[in-house]
Amino acid sequence: MSSKIATLHDPLRDFRDSCGFALLAHVDGEKSHWLVQTTLESLARLTHRGAVAADGKSGDGCGIMLQFPEPFLREVADECGIRLAERFASGLVFFSPDEALIARGQKILTRHLGRSALDVAGWREVPTCPEVVGEQALTSMPAIYQVFVNAPAGWRPHDIERQLFAARRLAFEEERELPDPDPLYYVVTLSNLTMVYKGLVQAEHLADYYPDLRDERLTSAIGICHQRFSTNTLPRWNYAQPFRYLAHNGEINSVNANRDWANARAGILHSPLLPRLEELSHLVNESGSDSSSADNLLEVFLAGGMDIFRAMRLMMPPAIRDDMDPDLKAFIEFNSMHQEPWDGPAGVVATNGSIASCNLDRNGLRPARYSITHDGVFTVASETGVWDCPPERIKRRGRLGPGEMIAVDTETGRFWKNSAIDDSIKASHAYREWMSDNVVRVWNNDEQERKAANKFMRESSQQLPVFQRMFGLGAEEIETIVNPMCLEAQEPVGSMGDDTPVAVLSRRNRSIYDYFRQSFAQVTNPPIDPLRESAVMSLETCIGREHNVFHETASHAYRVLLPWPVLNYVKYQTLLGLDQRYYRNVRFSLNYDPDSQDLKAALEDLSESCVSAVHGGATILVLSDRDLSRDRLPMPAPLAVGAVHQGLLRAGERPNANIIIETGSARDPHQYAVLLGLGATAIYPYLAFQSINQQQESGALEGEPIQLRKNYRRGIRKGLLKILSKMGICTMASYRGSQLFEAVGLAPEVVSLCCPKVASKIAGAGFAELEQDVRRVADQAWVESQRPVRDGIYRFMHGGEEHAYNPDV
Repeated sequence: MSSKIATLHDPLRDFRDSCGFALLAHVDGEKSHWLVQTTLESLARLTHRGAVAADGKSGDGCGIMLQFPEPFLREVADECGIRLAERFASGLVFFSPDEALIARGQKILTRHLGRSALDVAGWREVPTCPEVVGEQALTSMPAIYQVFVNAPAGWRPHDIERQLFAARRLAFEEERELPDPDPLYYVVTLSNLTMVYKGLVQAEHLADYYPDLRDERLTSAIGICHQRFSTNTLPRWNYAQPFRYLAHNGEINSVNANRDWANARAGILHSPLLPRLEELSHLVNESGSDSSSADNLLEVFLAGGMDIFRAMRLMMPPAIRDDMDPDLKAFIEFNSMHQEPWDGPAGVVATNGSIASCNLDRNGLRPARYSITHDGVFTVASETGVWDCPPERIKRRGRLGPGEMIAVDTETGRFWKNSAIDDSIKASHAYREWMSDNVVRVWNNDEQERKAANKFMRESSQQLPVFQRMFGLGAEEIETIVNPMCLEAQEPVGSMGDDTPVAVLSRRNRSIYDYFRQSFAQVTNPPIDPLRESAVMSLETCIGREHNVFHETASHAYRVLLPWPVLNYVKYQTLLGLDQRYYRNVRFSLNYDPDSQDLKAALEDLSESCVSAVHGGATILVLSDRDLSRDRLPMPAPLAVGAVHQGLLRAGERPNANIIIETGSARDPHQYAVLLGLGATAIYPYLAFQSINQQQESGALEGEPIQLRKNYRRGIRKGLLKILSKMGICTMASYRGSQLFEAVGLAPEVVSLCCPKVASKIAGAGFAELEQDVRRVADQAWVESQRPVRDGIYRFMHGGEEHAYNPDV
């Protein structure tokens, strides 16, 4: 076990939150200290949403975001002898309380600001009151400084904001790459649009800790406050919210995949407004909280010129309904082809300094209620009663529904209802026309499947026993798992529990899939019922290259849409037969010569070859273990998919490629989920279909072959929906590449190459041991007299797998 992790708790994986938030705004844009004080009062009333340490003072973190208080900051700067230009920005920075680290951090930030033509006018040590900080929070309390930055004359506020964004990000990356980085270095805010104060104090004491907040010169027309509740995680000063643009109540269950996809898209995201974007090594952080990563991406979108309505709809789209307006549906589908949802229960409040908004997730699993008074005070919060407002003063009140968004624009004085926001964004381009003209939708065609697939099945069944032995598809699994799905179109029902040894301790050769255990929603995170809430769930899969979301054109719609990622023969052949100008495919065999290279080298070569193919223009990468031969071994499909997916991510090419896995190893929903969770775009399970055909011909299954295969795919579909819902994820796009598993018994070398974000707390089999397992299976597979495998995995069988519950017991 790594010396860095002394316990099974991993702070980079185990985030659980159930927070409280409130947003207040003067609709007409009037700035006042009353709104600042009322926002602080609202924060104090959210104290019950957080926790408190045994010292009675240390909290989980709270904070407040305001509009940029220019008059206040000018007076404060003048008191400190700092001369400000006509245009300036300011922000708070956390440092370790060490003079050398503070000086170094300030120097790094100053240098990067200078590269952006911005001049540091001076630093101010922010007045604080440590007496209100608990003993536990004191041990990690940073030194807090305020930086004042002058901008060249004539620069507009958003021009300044973009340069600050690049300088701040690059300074943070430089600090983190040092041999001895400052562990507390963190730029809380650096902006000329907003200002944030936050820390590990009780909500009622935030203004005591920051006396600036009591100063009546501090005014704003927008106030956002947040009380964090950290479950099973250690509170940190930098994890307190709001972040730079948003405050978030909930869980982003798909954050692993979201982070990987966001950083991989750095190569295709281009905006003339962000010329230094390519200098960043990461668009979103890999080690902060899930909310901070969402804030990172929102910041990129806004800095690149995207309006806040479209940016939030990209990240948190509503579910597509049958009765939805066709133009709105086209907008959501169009954008979902280039940005997966940040999925999970969430209530988000955000502001860009003039527009303040609130969003709910597609299920509406976090509450948000709003009101507007007759004198134009807008309030939206995680609960009612955050400030004392007489009922007769309220002009309108309501609550947000699933997937809804509301906002106020303090510059125009407009309240934006959900329908008005949707009307605005759907009319920005001809999305419906683009989708109608360019999207290829590959749906079911029974007649084509009947003609093509039956012929294919007959031609491909000559070596079926060899394939079944090679991939461990035995009579027990066919009878227990595959056949019932063919007849009932759903997974067979069995008793709870698995009383067999974990794969790494088994005396028998176990499938590589058995080393992966599914994660599930827990603590403050509700799972989803895939039956009752099927309307918000989708397995829709998109094939084709992604494009730059900053520049929308008709060519962005050159994509192929599949209803779900499990392909039948016709769909598989359709993908291979697409126009090679847009969907060029390259096939890679997963069978390698063990005499010339080992399994690890074969996986690395495969990954490099796939990256080279994408560099050369390939869009569809077909990984196939079909070409079996006596002198070659098949790479385990999950490891192959994972290695290729990770290689493409590192190369920044994953958005340009689609991984289609043609494999004989996937038969049950868990196995499909592993392949998809490790990065596969779609799966063609040829051996499962061939075995179904064999069962029908032998009389073990009654019915038409095409209907049996269709039922089987429906059963897999229901199983995948159940697995997604168990983790609180609604869309396949958000699940793909999420690596939401725990590896039990895989060595670090395997995990690091193929699935680095899979939790692995118990090491075990490395590449050498896994290759030996494949060799033993292959030696038996080519023995013609060998009978079909009967492993006794699902029920006790003499000579089969060990069971805790057996006849001796």
